[in-house]
Amino acid sequence: MKTSWEKRKKFAKPTPIRTDQQEMIQIGNLFDTGQLPMLVTPRVPDVDLTEWVKSRRDFIEQKLRIHGGILFRGFDIHTEKDFQTFTDKNILVPMQYKEGATPRSKVTENTYTSTEFPSDQHIALHNELSYVTTWPQKICFCSITPPKVGGETPIVDVRRVYERLDVSLRDKFAEKGWMLERNYGDGFGLRWQDVFHTEDPKEVEKYCKENQIEFEWKDEIHLRTRQVRSAVRKHPDTGEWLWFNHIVFWHESSLESKVREMLIESFGRGNLPYNTYYGDGTPIDYKDAEHIRNAYDQETVSFRWEKGDVLLLDNMLAAHGRNPFSGDRKILVSMGEPYTPENL
Repeated sequence: MKTSWEKRKKFAKPTPIRTDQQEMIQIGNLFDTGQLPMLVTPRVPDVDLTEWVKSRRDFIEQKLRIHGGILFRGFDIHTEKDFQTFTDKNILVPMQYKEGATPRSKVTENTYTSTEFPSDQHIALHNELSYVTTWPQKICFCSITPPKVGGETPIVDVRRVYERLDVSLRDKFAEKGWMLERNYGDGFGLRWQDVFHTEDPKEVEKYCKENQIEFEWKDEIHLRTRQVRSAVRKHPDTGEWLWFNHIVFWHESSLESKVREMLIESFGRGNLPYNTYYGDGTPIDYKDAEHIRNAYDQETVSFRWEKGDVLLLDNMLAAHGRNPFSGDRKILVSMGEPYTPENL
């Protein structure tokens, strides 16, 4: 079933705001509505994007806090090496994926392919690694091979999602938090060995204890984990409230109905590869999950990738996803600047 943002992609021409004081850069809005991302393009040839961003770090940080995301278009980023150089110099503390949920390939030490999920499927909106104890503050994408059809990376300002939600539902999640339950070993999703990067169950148990994850070995190969996290958070720099979680991303109602029925019939609801609940373990009503999806849908924007595009997001302010596509598509991703909240 197509969501409203798949049916209603928002495309618009850039709206100029002003030029850089050295008249090398033009800064504007990609969309007439003023929603993210801010658009940065060169006014003259051969602008070194890596060095320009590095020399204006305070300016970039300020704009990221306002817009949630910045799209750099038309610069000198053409190859994997170019992107690696950009992120090495502009994402101060790189991070590697942990507790991953979808397959991806490592390109360089801190650069990965975007999620290698079947091209005919869409990937729902999410803030990267919202379910771990330390997540990246920044995530950066680069279009090496843009798809000919589809394959956009839709994005949404989760401050606006938070404001759209019914207050009583929002408050309920703020009070209870949310729980992620994962079941490993049935052939669906990644193996626990791949998620925890070890073949040793004792290492898995050690990691879980250190990261506030409840674990249960159902037998030698089948593992169940549960972790409770906050559903709403304040941005550490702006103090704004955010809808920051994977609640509907992994809720059973987000599965295609035939797949959901097959999995529940085969394994039982308590053994689904993924599911989410209120933090106290009570089920989330399908209507509430749909209300949350609708809030995302109403605020989502997307744009067609162009070769060399670099999209920098504040991972707490902006969620991202992926539209289905056909043909070749190579979008690289790097993340970093880890943040650990005082209260999970």
